[in-house]
Amino acid sequence: MLKHETKIRVRYADTDKMQFVYNGKYLEYFEVGRTELLRGYGLAYSEVEKMGYQLPLIEAGVRYKNPAHYDDLLKVTAIVKDIFSARLRIDYVIEREETNDLIAEGFTEHIFIREESKKPVRPPKFYIETLKPYIKVPK
Repeated sequence: MLKHETKIRVRYADTDKMQFVYNGKYLEYFEVGRTELLRGYGLAYSEVEKMGYQLPLIEAGVRYKNPAHYDDLLKVTAIVKDIFSARLRIDYVIEREETNDLIAEGFTEHIFIREESKKPVRPPKFYIETLKPYIKVPK
């Protein structure tokens, strides 16, 4: 299993009229968590793209549990458990750092595509080799 925690401070611009973090911002927080998780395991998006692969988002879900507010320090935990063929699913948990209140949880699902063709492909070998020690990889 791959797991990484990232801290994000809520900016004033992230909040809505009710003084809650605007619901769409959580997908941005997921993106930060995902980017840092992959970078932490030597799989920065920029490196994957240099090899001719892309990882577009094909599905996302968020369950909102408690509101976050301006200046809260949030802990975004991103987790990869498995890779299935050309798909990569990442689960997320967002908690308020100070109180450990659960703020939101969700997931994103991505597919591997070749940059030039935009067609789905199996995960590249370098990607599989990097992840093998941590997750179940299909044969």
